[in-house]
Amino acid sequence: MIDISSKFNTLRFAQAQGILKTDSTIIQSISEMKESLDNIFEIARAAAINAAKRSAEWIILGHANPIDWIAVNFELKTNTIIVNAEVKAVWKNGIELEAMTAVSAALLNLFQIISPLDQNVTISDVKIIKRKGGQEQFNDEFEKPLKTAILVISDSTFEGRRTDKSGKVIQEMLDDKSFQVAVYEVLPDNKMQISDRLKSLADDEDFDLVLTTGGTGFGPKDVTPEATLDILEKQSPGITESMRRFGKDRTPYAMLSREVAGIRGTTVIINLPGSSKGAAECMDALFPGLLHAFPMLWGGGHDEKKRWIKPKSNE
Repeated sequence: MIDISSKFNTLRFAQAQGILKTDSTIIQSISEMKESLDNIFEIARAAAINAAKRSAEWIILGHANPIDWIAVNFELKTNTIIVNAEVKAVWKNGIELEAMTAVSAALLNLFQIISPLDQNVTISDVKIIKRKGGQEQFNDEFEKPLKTAILVISDSTFEGRRTDKSGKVIQEMLDDKSFQVAVYEVLPDNKMQISDRLKSLADDEDFDLVLTTGGTGFGPKDVTPEATLDILEKQSPGITESMRRFGKDRTPYAMLSREVAGIRGTTVIINLPGSSKGAAECMDALFPGLLHAFPMLWGGGHDEKKRWIKPKSNE
């Protein structure tokens, strides 16, 4: 069974289709009997809805996905009945299996009703014909990797008394995304030094993204949020709200983190917690949605997905 605990919810949609083939005379007969036709289809529709809701019981490695809506429709052709099922869910996992299960259940019930009249009846072509949702829907692509800096904020790490873990976790997680980590530095818990370095990375070195880790808690030396606020031109509370909400679903301590995020020029600056687990969870919360910040900063707005190129005036 695949671990989906690090995923976030999106609106999922899947449409499946299948075909029952039988003799044309039978199709003609049931189409002429309106009441019987309605009864047959209502039986198949009820079976489809019930089966979709219980699909995880017999798809062994499947997840029990919450279903928000199911529609099952039937189309009569000369010698076929086409079954369509549409399913929606706001969830972290795809719902294609639920849609295919609905179609399969409807077809099996139609088969059971029609087979005494036609021993050659068949069902076939159960397939997904449309799907939406999931993290891949929100991935922006870039002509060049985004220039990224990781700043580890910790007195003990700066002095060599502690080995950095959270910065390494962040770097490893960026390897699978559209980033080039050009700076990886350790700074002490000094407000002025942190502010000066953030300002330099944004103003003088033209970084696209700066991630800090550490110094965001309640400790007497935790000053990373204050140092960041000093140099931000615009705050982005939605970023930190998403990280804290994602973390709070996993540990109550996430509410004690004081990260801030925002923009200076065309540089996105985000504070992450100092624990490696907390940093990893925040990274899961950030992507892929964060990628869309950069084309917006470059004037691309909310255009349809394409391969983005940073304007030359900002290079």
